[in-house]
Formats: sequence, C-alpha cells, structure tokens
Amino acid sequence: MDPRARRTARHLQPGGAPAHPEPRRKPLTVDRIVDAALHVVATQGYDALTIRAITGELGTSPSSLYAHVVNKADIDDLIVGRLSSELVLPEPDPARWREQIHGVYGQIRDQYLRYPGISRAALAAVPTNLETLRVGEAILAILLAGGIDPQTAAWAMDSLSLYTAAYTLEISLVHARKTDQGHEWVLSRDELLDRLGNLPAERFPHTREHAAELTSGSGHQRFDFTLDLMLDSISRSVACPTVSR
Repeated sequence: MDPRARRTARHLQPGGAPAHPEPRRKPLTVDRIVDAALHVVATQGYDALTIRAITGELGTSPSSLYAHVVNKADIDDLIVGRLSSELVLPEPDPARWREQIHGVYGQIRDQYLRYPGISRAALAAVPTNLETLRVGEAILAILLAGGIDPQTAAWAMDSLSLYTAAYTLEISLVHARKTDQGHEWVLSRDELLDRLGNLPAERFPHTREHAAELTSGSGHQRFDFTLDLMLDSISRSVACPTVSR
C-alpha cells in the first residue's frame, strides 16, 4: 500500500495500522518507528530527529521507512498522537472544569518536557491523528461543560495549547543551552538578579527595584499563573458571551 494511503487508513481506524502475525524476524512497523523517533528526541532532543537518525536507531534504510510513513511531518503527527494516547482524560465536570483543564494541560506540559523540544512537532500542525483529536475533543467538552460558549471554547483551546507548547519549548531551549559549552552566557537567577540590580538607575528604575519579582517563580508557578489568567478571561465570557471579531 502506498504510504499516503497508509496514512489515510490510520486516520480512519483508532487501532492504527492493522495487526499482522508476528514473523520470526521482527518487522518494521509504524509503532517501532514511533518508538525510535521518541528515543531520539528523549536522548538527543527534537533537533536531532531526522530520517537518518530514526533509521540509525532501527538499523534499516530510509526506503524501508518510507514504506510506512510519508515524510517527517507524518512522523511528527505520529509521535504527537502517541503522546496524546497516554493522556488520562476526565469526564467533564461543570463544578471542576478549571481544575480539569489544569490537569490535562499539566499532563501535556510534563510529556513535552520529557522529550526536549518535541512541542515543535505540535506547533502549526493540523491535528489528524485520532488520538490527538481525542484530546481536543476532551478539552472542548470540559470547556463547554464549564458554560463557555462554543466559539470562545474553540479559540481558548487553541490559545491554551499554544502557550503550553511555547512554555515547554522555552524550558527545553534553556536546558540545551546550559549543557552547550558555547552558551556559557546562560545566567543563574542570582547572576541575573545581580545584573538587573546594577543597571543604570536613571534608565531602569523599575527593573532595578523589582528585579526579585521579575526573576521569581519556582517549579511551574508561572505556568499555573498564566493558565489561571487565561481561564479567568475565559470565565468572564460566560457573563459576556460575545467574542470580538
């Protein structure tokens, strides 16, 4: 079957590629390709994810790979779908919808951070994988259960997803720079506080005075803060449902 036809078939059946009897020699499958791709990202980062890197993990040739996938974008779709399949999605509860949104996006955040830079695979991608669509369906259902009108819920889901991808990408980039000898300019919080505190007072009075606030936040405090800001705005749409055009 042509790779493009295989891709179309995957989108029509939740189980992915049809199962075949396991021969004595382990065959190349879509699942094995995804496993190899995720291993590359986990150990080397998303920038290292190439067809050559995947075939190196599998000990096969690019032509063998292309019998199962269309191109790199198809692999991105598959790995995001795999991560989506691992998410635990709650039954929408109108009384706990904000907590549930935090829970789902917290899981997505943690997944992205396990695979440095992988959120780039989700950015600007049109979701076609059934598992990815399953997550979108669940998030939309939670927002609707919270009384959010459909248009606001649709755009809110997009905004929340973009923020989560950008947040995790920034963390991945900073971590990568810290391990790169050519990027020794990455500062610790104490070093940054010292630099901000010594800026010219006449030009940066507020930055000097509030350096501690500008550099504060541990763990995922900033992530939770921003999600709450967004959800506060979304919640107000319940009382004022008209969305600006």
